[in-house]
Amino acid sequence: MSILKDASQVAGSEVNKLLLQAQALVDATAGDQAERVQAARDALGGCLKSARDALHETEGRFLETFRAADSAVREKPYYAMGGACLGGLFLGWLLARKS
Repeated sequence: MSILKDASQVAGSEVNKLLLQAQALVDATAGDQAERVQAARDALGGCLKSARDALHETEGRFLETFRAADSAVREKPYYAMGGACLGGLFLGWLLARKS
C-alpha cells in the first residue's frame, strides 16, 4: 500500500504545483484593472477551485477503491490468482490471434 501512497503523493504534488503556479499567475495580475484581465482572472480562479475539488474527490475515490480491492484480495487470494491467470490467458489469446 505504501507504493500506492507514494505514487498518489507524486501525482498529487505535481497537480498541486500546477495549481499553485496558476494561482500565482492569478495573484500577479491582481492589480490590473482591465475588464478582460479581470474576467480572465475570475474564470481562472473558478476553474482552479473546481480542479482542486475534483482532485481531492478523485483521490479519495481512488483510495477507497484500492482499499476495497486490497481487502478482497486478502480475503480470497485464490480468486485473485485465478482472475489474474484468466486475464493473462485471455490477453495472450488476443495477442496471439492473427487477423
